[in-house]
Amino acid sequence: MTLSMHPPLSPVAEQRVLLSGVTWPQYESLLEIFGDRPGLRLLYSEGMLEIFIPSSEHEMLKKVISRLLERYAEEVDIVIHGYGSTTFRSEAKAQGLEPDECYCVDTLKEERPDFAIEINLMSGGIDKLAIYQGLGVPEVLIWQNNALALYGLRGEIYQEVPCSQFFPGLDFGLLAQYVQPYNQPQAVKAFLEAIRLRQE
Repeated sequence: MTLSMHPPLSPVAEQRVLLSGVTWPQYESLLEIFGDRPGLRLLYSEGMLEIFIPSSEHEMLKKVISRLLERYAEEVDIVIHGYGSTTFRSEAKAQGLEPDECYCVDTLKEERPDFAIEINLMSGGIDKLAIYQGLGVPEVLIWQNNALALYGLRGEIYQEVPCSQFFPGLDFGLLAQYVQPYNQPQAVKAFLEAIRLRQE
């Protein structure tokens, strides 16, 4: 299957505000006020608060990556439960965020997801891996500079890893080739064809 190519996506319209000296009660109050507002994310790390409004490109990228991952899981019979951008937080660790997308594998776990997806189109801001570390999320997949990088929690630190404990047969380099937001239906079909060819 041939897929038409489009120019690289631009981070235009991404908006971010950083505030320091924010207490945990203030963060929780802001979550109550703004937590259900679509298109607005709150990230908190040890007194730093980031108010983030993702661009349409950001949202398209997270959606195509999640579609590819979900179809792969269906294809190889891995049970996943999607949480979307649910807010996860830990007062003890003073960390909180809403992942772009996240999943529990096999069984639902209320305290944290097993696997999260993050889109980084802008530099700067709060270190999301530090938040995920505080929350104890085992794996985080990050899209940055038109490539995917997978990070696994080893002890108390993240290390870039070549394969996932939750999706052990998935080649993320292959998946990255089909991250084509303007061709989502065709990209998903072509990705599944590539997976099936590898399984023959």
